[in-house]
Amino acid sequence: MTTERKQAEHFELLLEVGRLLSSKLELSELLHTVMQLAARVVNAETASLLLVDPESNELYFDVALGLDPELSKIRLKMGEGIAGTVAAAGKPEIINDVRADPRWSSKVDADSGFVTRSILAAPIVLRGKCIGVVEAINRIGGDFTDVDLRIFEAFASQAAVAIENARLFASLVEEKSKLDKLLNEMNEAAVLTDGKGGILVANAAARGFMGANPENRIDAAVAGMTLTPSLQEVLISTAPLLTFEAVREEPKKLILAGSASSIIDEKGGEVTGRVVVFRDVTEERREEGLKRNFLSLISHKLKTPLASITGYSQLLIDDLSKKEEEKGGFHVSALRTVLQQGQKLTGLVEKLLNYTVLEDLQATELSKIDFKVQEVLDQSVEALKNVLAEKKAETSVACSPDIRAVGDPGLIRDVFKNLIENAVKFCANESPKVEIEALEEDGIVVIHFRDNGPGIPPEEIDRVFRKFYQIDVSFTGQIEGWGLGLPFAAVVLEKLGGGLRCESRVGEGCDFIVTLPAFLR
Repeated sequence: MTTERKQAEHFELLLEVGRLLSSKLELSELLHTVMQLAARVVNAETASLLLVDPESNELYFDVALGLDPELSKIRLKMGEGIAGTVAAAGKPEIINDVRADPRWSSKVDADSGFVTRSILAAPIVLRGKCIGVVEAINRIGGDFTDVDLRIFEAFASQAAVAIENARLFASLVEEKSKLDKLLNEMNEAAVLTDGKGGILVANAAARGFMGANPENRIDAAVAGMTLTPSLQEVLISTAPLLTFEAVREEPKKLILAGSASSIIDEKGGEVTGRVVVFRDVTEERREEGLKRNFLSLISHKLKTPLASITGYSQLLIDDLSKKEEEKGGFHVSALRTVLQQGQKLTGLVEKLLNYTVLEDLQATELSKIDFKVQEVLDQSVEALKNVLAEKKAETSVACSPDIRAVGDPGLIRDVFKNLIENAVKFCANESPKVEIEALEEDGIVVIHFRDNGPGIPPEEIDRVFRKFYQIDVSFTGQIEGWGLGLPFAAVVLEKLGGGLRCESRVGEGCDFIVTLPAFLR
């Protein structure tokens, strides 16, 4: 047989070996395949495989075809025996007469009854690190040659890649199993999609909502539901987090509220997937509707008697002459108290009505025009000048006159006033300070309202946006207000496509951060 023909056969054999190794992803099956092929590629009687234990850095027999299972208990240090020397040096070796080699131990043959004559050993090296040694034992029809060594070294390189792939696959399977377990233990429904909306993973709660979905796509899963924002907006959004609501009217009303987190490729900047988490809020929305209706009804019922109380109190005070006032100072004082408390209660009723009306409004019903942020900020500060003067509060506004946002200027003015008034009201400091700074970043207007108040404990931050919630008086040092200012601001901003969040540390004040869509010129 010519040299060219032999080389061609060797090349074809290595190609076939590569295909066989790459087809195995289950590690134990792959290792057995490595053994079978190791003997075949150099025409040997049998083969064995030793892997490096990453913890002890010792070699151990993972698979030993044709040898006694007791071999799995044998461990070799780096540099010990033939395999240990090959692993330490990182170079293959041929030993055609093992009995003439002092590194050879006859104990293996004595224990197994197998007679070893020759060994061809090659390190399995991955990224410059030895992860094992493969041995071909007893060449059939002669001694191992340099050609065998080169072929075996190439085979060991293929085996290294295949073993690494199998280990990675096993690691992925394990992580997927952990993820599946974690997802299925969640109360919320969770779905992992690819960049185009194809469903990759869905937990039990999500499958319960989506039902049969043969297309395995998120758009098919929410067919028949109305999404706000639209599904198209959700799927093309590059925002790190986007909240949404999905509503189905028939056959039974279902409302789902959730969020979609984008998975973005750091190199290309493209969205490669999304984590969608949602839950059934149908009952919550129904209860909220009942509460709003109740509050609205009570507020309307209170308006007329309150108008009478405050109106007649003022008339009685005005009607008292100076003489009567001197004689009946107590009555005047009492009437003024009634008037003040009535006015406070009237203010609460107005706030309740405004809030309940706002909650029922759809985002499309709100005015969305471009406006100069600086002008609205200045108007808000001006409207509160008496309150600020009474509290001896300092305010500063840093905003470029070129910054324009999109929204309802009237409602935004109310939001700004609430945030400024809130900062001053809750500041126990004798000299309250409110620093307002507006910036434009990537199509978003970001406005900071920083104060020098007591700050908010971490566990309280989310709660301050709930209706009627106020932090304990022992912490803030005051009891003014109804707990509607921040919830009102949050609802307005959400409906205008923006948001409100708070960053705070106890003793270092608060930073309430408003976001609004910027006006794109």
